Amino acid sequence: MGGEPNSTVRVAILSDTHGYVCPDVLEIVQGCDAAVHAGDIGGSKVLDLLDASVGSTHAVRGNNDVPGLWAGDELDMLKTLPWAAEIRLPGGTLAVEHGHIHGAMSPDHEKLRSAHPEARVIVYGHTHKLLIDRSNSPWIINPGAAGRIRNQGGPSCLVLNAGPDCWDIETFRFARLAG
Repeated sequence: MGGEPNSTVRVAILSDTHGYVCPDVLEIVQGCDAAVHAGDIGGSKVLDLLDASVGSTHAVRGNNDVPGLWAGDELDMLKTLPWAAEIRLPGGTLAVEHGHIHGAMSPDHEKLRSAHPEARVIVYGHTHKLLIDRSNSPWIINPGAAGRIRNQGGPSCLVLNAGPDCWDIETFRFARLAG
């Protein structure tokens, strides 16, 4: 992803849309080279919006991305989504999973690190809480909720700038959604 191995790519990271993406988050996605969704997508229209906004979208399933919570005509797409993914970027690997299997209420960061020891950064969702943990390697990040449900004060997302020598993370939080 991202062309030349010596170039920097911008990756929008979001999670927990539950069928709706905040328009402000979509605007951030449009300024990126790729998008990563860490689960609880809520339906194919979310992935369609991301695909229309950015050149490359990677998504994993969350605990709410199961038959019965997705429309019947979307189940073929749901079946194609993995539970975890590793994405090669300039300078390293980004690991993505929803996180719910590493702790029901709050995933254990050491378990996540053990599950993805070769990653440079691990992304998870599930808690709907924006978090950046640089206390150990690999870093662990959670973009919070990019939709309407339990967005902890307003929709949020992250942007990872991944270059061959340096990775940094930008944080975006938006005003509470009306309605």
